[in-house]
Amino acid sequence: MPGAAAVGRSLRLYHDRARRPALDAFYARFLGPGDLAFDLGAHVGDRTLCFRRLGARVVAVEPQPALQRALRLLLRGDVGVTRVAALLAAEEGEGVLRLNRANPTVATASEAFITAACGAPGWEGQEWDAAIAVPRVTLDALVARHGLPHFLKLDVEGYEAEALAGLSQAPRALSFEWTTIQRDIAHAALDRLAALGFRHFNASLGESLRWEFGEAVDAASLRRWLDALPAAANSGDIYAGLEPERLRAEEEAWLAR
Repeated sequence: MPGAAAVGRSLRLYHDRARRPALDAFYARFLGPGDLAFDLGAHVGDRTLCFRRLGARVVAVEPQPALQRALRLLLRGDVGVTRVAALLAAEEGEGVLRLNRANPTVATASEAFITAACGAPGWEGQEWDAAIAVPRVTLDALVARHGLPHFLKLDVEGYEAEALAGLSQAPRALSFEWTTIQRDIAHAALDRLAALGFRHFNASLGESLRWEFGEAVDAASLRRWLDALPAAANSGDIYAGLEPERLRAEEEAWLAR
């Protein structure tokens, strides 16, 4: 399991108080009091705590036991957060999570992600040196148990398309992480979002919390931008939102269930 030193580094990096105003302002576009958020790949909970500061209820999914312990301490019994120790997948059952004990940020269930990282610029020295069995859960199962989220944040290290394959209802908005070492996974995730009815997209690089486009773009424009990025861009997040007419239809269908 990741040691205390590795978890401590993540806590110091992601819970920098100086980042909080920008983080809250960015996600206030998507969430407000009483809304429901899914933090999928919650890691050390910086997004979960941001969503709570905005007044949203949160379902925080994190499969790593060491990070679950950190979340339990950080949240201190907050009844507005439901913690789920599971791996997102297209089907329920049991999965294998590969751990990077020196860098718990990049634990993954994707062997293809590990292969793509091997020898890639910016990924030097990363080693996935342990593995654990964890239960798998689908996004549809989480929606059935907790409700359809207003915003869904997905960061599961190369398993994003697999996780989205388990979602059949579109939330109001969502984000998923991409990397330049696996642009094919981002394309597959975009295919799934198109099937769910998403047409409006934007993106941010790394932890910049800044839009790359001045206004929402279509999937084709986003794909061209993604493919043109240099390898040094490394990673970031793609954001998708439903158009107002589709959003109303989705909400009405959910309320009628």
